[in-house]
Amino acid sequence: YPVCCRLVLYRLVSAIKFIIIQHYTKVASQLTCHKTMGSLSLAWVGDGSGVLLVLTTFQVPLFMMHFGQSNLYRSDDYGKTFKDVTHLINHTFIHTEFGIAISPDHSGKVILTGDVSEMGGFKLFRSEDFGLTFVATDLPFEPLIQMLYNPGDCNVLMTLSITLDLWLSEDFGATWRKLYDSVCLVRCIYFTTNHNGSCNDKGMLELRKTADYGRSFQTIATRVYSFVLGGRFVFASIMTGTMFPSSKRMIHVSVDGGEVWNMAQLPTVNHEQFYSILSANQDMIFMHVDDPGDSGVGTVYVSDDRGTVFSKSLERHLYTTTGSDTDFTVVSSLRGVYLTSVLTEDGAVETVITFDQGAKWQTLRRPQSSQCDTDTLHIHATYSTSMKLNVPMLPLSQPNAVGLILAHGSIGDAESALSPDIYVSDDGGYSWFLALKGPHHYAILDSGGLLVAMEHTNLPVNQIKFSTDEGQCWHTYNFTNDPFHFSGMDSEPGSRSMNVSLWGYRNDYSKWVVITIDFRKLLSRDCEYGDFVQWLSHSADPSGSNDGCVLGYRETFLRLRKDSVCWKGRDYVVTTQPSPCPCTADDYHCDFGYYRPENSSECVEQEELKGRPLEFCLNGTTEQLQTSGYRKIPGDQCEGGFQPERTETDLRRMCISNALHPNSLTETSSSSTAVIVMVVIAMLLMSAVAGVWLVKKYVCGGRFLVHRYSVMREHVEANKIEGVDDVDPNYMETGKAQYNEDSDQDLLE
Repeated sequence: YPVCCRLVLYRLVSAIKFIIIQHYTKVASQLTCHKTMGSLSLAWVGDGSGVLLVLTTFQVPLFMMHFGQSNLYRSDDYGKTFKDVTHLINHTFIHTEFGIAISPDHSGKVILTGDVSEMGGFKLFRSEDFGLTFVATDLPFEPLIQMLYNPGDCNVLMTLSITLDLWLSEDFGATWRKLYDSVCLVRCIYFTTNHNGSCNDKGMLELRKTADYGRSFQTIATRVYSFVLGGRFVFASIMTGTMFPSSKRMIHVSVDGGEVWNMAQLPTVNHEQFYSILSANQDMIFMHVDDPGDSGVGTVYVSDDRGTVFSKSLERHLYTTTGSDTDFTVVSSLRGVYLTSVLTEDGAVETVITFDQGAKWQTLRRPQSSQCDTDTLHIHATYSTSMKLNVPMLPLSQPNAVGLILAHGSIGDAESALSPDIYVSDDGGYSWFLALKGPHHYAILDSGGLLVAMEHTNLPVNQIKFSTDEGQCWHTYNFTNDPFHFSGMDSEPGSRSMNVSLWGYRNDYSKWVVITIDFRKLLSRDCEYGDFVQWLSHSADPSGSNDGCVLGYRETFLRLRKDSVCWKGRDYVVTTQPSPCPCTADDYHCDFGYYRPENSSECVEQEELKGRPLEFCLNGTTEQLQTSGYRKIPGDQCEGGFQPERTETDLRRMCISNALHPNSLTETSSSSTAVIVMVVIAMLLMSAVAGVWLVKKYVCGGRFLVHRYSVMREHVEANKIEGVDDVDPNYMETGKAQYNEDSDQDLLE
């Protein structure tokens, strides 16, 4: 072992004492439960409550019917012991697709959706005491999706029925009332609907919202293809044409809940291309725009803080054309860091990383364990899993485990990608080292103070691996004398727990096995101030004056020493000391119409926009952009220093999108519409009277009237919708057919 490993191992010799609890759950006592016919759901209830629920289901199809059995088990000591509490749900069959619905507010609310079809319907089993007791409630409908909690008030539930009716409860499922018919998609207080009852007629949907739990509704967009929420943004894909393939769609963005919409300024794509929102936070959006043809790549654009003006961030971004498979990954353990894959000109897949929210991208550095200077590390994520590579887990990071990333990776030829190894970065992706050979399942415990891993294999296992120094040294422990086929691993959300639950099955396939390991006996000593050391994030050149300056400020964290074997505890809070930095070119995205060539920090004008005015639509009027090519990164906090000139001039030309029908957006607008109609009728009557007078005076009087000017035509020209043909027609569309896998159903991180 290296010196650090010997020191840690010495401290662990007398400390290794595990509490290992096994619990066997019979899926169906009267049948042999083969793994392919049964399922297991495991859910932690609350935060620090120690309550763990395990639901096993077994279902057998018979002709046009399904017969099934469910068993519910509960632990209130972090999985050390379990009790069979199936009687609390009257031995009712719980649908696997609904599973265990836990409230996001950690209040202990639990919902199970039971099928009592032989008795005439569905029941909810509701608990407000962490699953200790359940109350059964008959549902007046058959649910289509899991019950949706309102994040602001978890007593408010919403769901769809199989007849596409929207239902709501304000008393945690005790009573229900139907809000709306023919609802296609619901997200929080927003939903789409179609008056003809068909959700397949995309592009003709209405986007509506209710802010008072269904007592009133507001139509905020029409001709909607689909919509999605992300951060503070609402995105809607709006149809602008009626005939395929000439029909087009435009992305519209709102930051005020749909009251005001702006057209996203993005390149035009045809019906065979698509767009996808890769990530959205409170500051900005990452958007993928597909390249023409079946290339499997596209361009990543980043937005301003309004979600409207986009600029090019990364070319040849890898994205499958058959589904929503991309390696784009948000690294939550360090601000501004994102990972993804690009397709090189010679057809190789290469991982790139950005540390400044997409301003610049670079390939990963050579891992410390590599002996060859030409070796590059490729991190495997969703694209690799879609290619059926042996990658059981996606990259993992946690906000309270500063700088830590665990991921499957490979170096060299394609053969190494078939069985990737585990690589770890402890500085947010700047450097990587080989941690474990071969594919593994892994988890972060104790806010990064403890890492655990299980080998991914088809053979029975009885060993778990763990590390107390952020993956540099690993140790093994035999947690059972009776090996089992490992299926999955889970720990309490938030990565603060010291318990990890493993589940699998024995060789006879007849019993599920849940094993919980308590590592608290290992890290028995509480961490003290002396166990921590100061660490400057994003530090590459300590001698540089701007070392660690990313997004306008540097941060110094207190991090656990690698050789400290201690328990951070559930109350551990990440400590940071931010300080502002002077502005440099690194604090800016390339502005609309500009981009950074590969291996360059300078923003240059896009070839297709050279010599053309940079105009875009904002808040209903055309804006002309005068820029030197730089736009400050949203959320950047730099002060002084480099301050490039940038102005937006209102050209006073209207550019409201006619796709949204702004004159008829709300239910309450009917009265104003009536007033407009009356005014138009009055003007028509006045024009008729004037026309009669003109005819009598000029035509009948021997003069010829050259122009009979229409008052209605005058009204139309006075309110002409300008900007659509006057500015660059930047809009999005997609030709994907499947609703749930469509790029309009964007994947938000």
